[in-house]
Amino acid sequence: MTAEGHLLFSVATLVLAQKLEITPVLAQGDWFHMIPAVLLGSLLPDLDHPGSILGRLFRIISLPLSKLCGHRGFTHSLLAFCGLAILWETQVAPYIAISADFFHALLLGYLSHLLADMLTPSGVPFLWPLKMRFALPILAKKNSKKGERFISVIILVGALFLPPHLTFSLPTQINHWLQMYHDKRTPF
Repeated sequence: MTAEGHLLFSVATLVLAQKLEITPVLAQGDWFHMIPAVLLGSLLPDLDHPGSILGRLFRIISLPLSKLCGHRGFTHSLLAFCGLAILWETQVAPYIAISADFFHALLLGYLSHLLADMLTPSGVPFLWPLKMRFALPILAKKNSKKGERFISVIILVGALFLPPHLTFSLPTQINHWLQMYHDKRTPF
């Protein structure tokens, strides 16, 4: 999927998550915090590709990561997703006041990237280092911008037409962890 596709897909996913009230923080979050965070999060997994937007900006990280794991390797796994959450919580949050809605949107953007790449024939290695890949190859062509835009529009339109009181809450333990994080942080 292209960078444009990931950016569009992440915003559509954010609108859907906010509408479904997946977490209380996203349901009540500030769009000025959440939009930049979801956009950043949607580009993070491609840090393993030196030609990507973030790969070009952070070559010192991208080149070794690319040589070590290859594109759509470690950074496209649930292990990396969890690692990002733990790294953020232990190394960033104690030193920088970041609002909970930014953090939730960043994680949602990262996850949206993985889900979007899952729509391609190559799929993603959710269980990396296992070689198994997960794919729902709806986007058959490589870099199908029209297909990427169409899927994003479908998600966005679907989200906008959801009934107002329809909610989807995460499993209890995940929601509890996110609520504990939210309680520790106060929005700025």
